[in-house]
Amino acid sequence: MSETIKVGAVQAEPAWLNLPESVKKVTSLVEQAGKDGVNVLGFPELFVPGYPWSIWTEPYLDNTGMFHEYMANSLVKDSPEMAQICEAVKKAGKIVLHRRKIKPTGVERAIWGDGDGLINVVDSPFGKIGGLNCWEHFQPLLRYHEYSQGVDIHIAGWPPFFGKPENIPILYTTTGEGDRLACQFMAMEGACFVVVSTQVMGEKGREKLKLVGSPHITSGGGFAMIFGPDGTPLVDPLDSGEEGILTAEIQLSTIDYAKNMLDVVGHYSRPDLLSLNVNLKGAKPVRYI
Repeated sequence: MSETIKVGAVQAEPAWLNLPESVKKVTSLVEQAGKDGVNVLGFPELFVPGYPWSIWTEPYLDNTGMFHEYMANSLVKDSPEMAQICEAVKKAGKIVLHRRKIKPTGVERAIWGDGDGLINVVDSPFGKIGGLNCWEHFQPLLRYHEYSQGVDIHIAGWPPFFGKPENIPILYTTTGEGDRLACQFMAMEGACFVVVSTQVMGEKGREKLKLVGSPHITSGGGFAMIFGPDGTPLVDPLDSGEEGILTAEIQLSTIDYAKNMLDVVGHYSRPDLLSLNVNLKGAKPVRYI
């Protein structure tokens, strides 16, 4: 395993609802990171073909056209588009894990169903790498299960989240500031490195998704960051509307210092009193006996 590892967090705007252009953007970012010596690169949730924010701001029937366009431009696991992305990664260009978010949030269920991706950590030459999407970071049992798999580097994938609009009551957990704090807490709680990767919303995206004039969805929305295993921010953030790749050189040995004091699935746990049950078999609507 490499002594020093370079990690990268993507903060970028998707090529909204355009699969070919999305693949070009992904491969371009991968190549850019490769030239910079990045070993582990985190992308935002739903970067291909972009997070459909209008599901939250428009009535369901007004979104039906967008739903069809979204599905037509989504990335299929076994597809020429995915092969292009794997080729861009070159040396390690193969799929080692495929998972789905276990519970879409709120109106996301108009597009996606439940997943069963409980195994979310894989071995790599750069340590054990795990990942969760968006509000999965607020599910304590999911976090705990990931810690139990020995995660070293966690990829936190997010859509764009914005600031609080004036005179409109929204949850702090739906702001970029609040969600970045959740990721910082995960770094502290899990004693792992956390790479926060986020989308950015520009004017083209707002126009494409019919969000112009929405007080909730403004330009910007990026809040990428990289945290150390005690929660220390390791980089300066980009502006919320700026595209780029944040990078940091890390050493996994520093995890030992954090876990020496706080290991929530190790010496600082009481499994005789509190433990977690995990069902990896899943459930089917029809079962033949």
